[in-house]
Amino acid sequence: MSDQGVSRFATARTASHDPDFPQKLLEFMRAGWLDHPIEVRPQPAVTHYARRRAALSDAFPGETLIIPTGPTKVRANNTLYRFRPGSDFAYLTGDHDPDSVLILRPSGDGHDALLYTRQRSSRETDEFFRDRDGELWAGRRRTLAEKTGELGIDTAPLADLDTVLTRCAPGRTRVLRGLDPRVDAAVPATGTRDRELAAAISELKLVKDEWEIAQLQDAIDATVRGFEDVARVVPADRGVSERLIEGVFGLRARHDGNDVGYGSIVCAGPHATILSWKRNDGLTVPGQLLLMDMGVENNHLYTADVTRTLPVSGTFSPLQREVYDIVYASQQAGMEAIKPGVRFADVHLTCMRVLAEGLVELGVLRMSADEAMDPASMLYRRWTLHGFGHMLGIDMHDCAAARPDRYREGELSEGNVLTVEPGLYFQPEDGLVPAELRGVGIRLEDDILVTAEGAVNLSAGLPRRSGEVEAWLAAQRDAGPRLP
Repeated sequence: MSDQGVSRFATARTASHDPDFPQKLLEFMRAGWLDHPIEVRPQPAVTHYARRRAALSDAFPGETLIIPTGPTKVRANNTLYRFRPGSDFAYLTGDHDPDSVLILRPSGDGHDALLYTRQRSSRETDEFFRDRDGELWAGRRRTLAEKTGELGIDTAPLADLDTVLTRCAPGRTRVLRGLDPRVDAAVPATGTRDRELAAAISELKLVKDEWEIAQLQDAIDATVRGFEDVARVVPADRGVSERLIEGVFGLRARHDGNDVGYGSIVCAGPHATILSWKRNDGLTVPGQLLLMDMGVENNHLYTADVTRTLPVSGTFSPLQREVYDIVYASQQAGMEAIKPGVRFADVHLTCMRVLAEGLVELGVLRMSADEAMDPASMLYRRWTLHGFGHMLGIDMHDCAAARPDRYREGELSEGNVLTVEPGLYFQPEDGLVPAELRGVGIRLEDDILVTAEGAVNLSAGLPRRSGEVEAWLAAQRDAGPRLP
């Protein structure tokens, strides 16, 4: 049944969803149900969640910390988007249910963790069949005891949360805001305290543990399969819809993981010059390029973020290859620069210098690379507006609330995972470039683990060199479509 419940913030239910049942049916619905307990096992990452909570506890001794996941969101009228938990909440608990709230209360030298969450809908009331969050509508929820056994954290009824929030002392409580309107309204904000909580969680996420790296590799491996799926259905001699490509990759994401990690960017021809194209309503054209920026989010919510640019006909034209090879050289230089202790900003400059030098070689920049990269001009950025990459993890743009000196103005550390994604984009209406370059956009993006020895490319399952890309594309087309 496609009908879904409304969130707890909805003010009313539609009449069609809340009929006035006759008494005989109500009595009939309440009787004759069997109880089937489910087997609950601790999640494999329970110890990791506990360690993260302990680290957060150490950062804020004596203070109450409130981390909500948020409610389901309305898509239109009384239909909802598929729920995706708040990233920081999931990072600390492993819980994937809506509305839950994690509270860390000061206790002794640390904190006691308590997860406020919806209980299983009881058969002692009509909730299980009349409420849109009830069991016959939304499926069986865990009991509090089952959730404790699964997540390794004490639980309490969500119905008790309002009372608890009113008792939180101003000035001694920090809230991860912007996720749950009820929590935001119940606990007044004070200065920068809440931003400091968000920053602390982001900074905990900067260094991935071994379990997180395995989850990222799982998501990336599924993404490689998704790119293979797409390559097998894109013909060399006729156009197909960008949305067909989006859908084929989306099938892989839902089959092998939770979903796509972000809206797939599928750019045929000149759409590749639009940095975050999301309409996906164009057609591939033989002889032009196809840029795809896509990633699978795995079942533990860790996401890949990979971009490839393919020649639709199967072979790059000489000019396309020349631009592609400049972007490849930029990405390779960035990867080779990555190691612990290297400044994030220096990796950016390494990539950008190769792009600027390439623009000079193409005749697009009529000055030296040094002049173009001068901070007082930076003219090369007309054709490459974005940075070289970003941190990656349980979010595509992971660790976004981290302080600048710990991230973009800081140094790389062993255990960081980040993207390297240089690109060159020549707009169709750009009168400063040769006509044959207009409408050409090329980006390469891979997911990189920082180790003591340097960079490890987690997405090396997809080729990067122009000739290898052509051979790979031909091999995928020869293999033909496959079921997931």
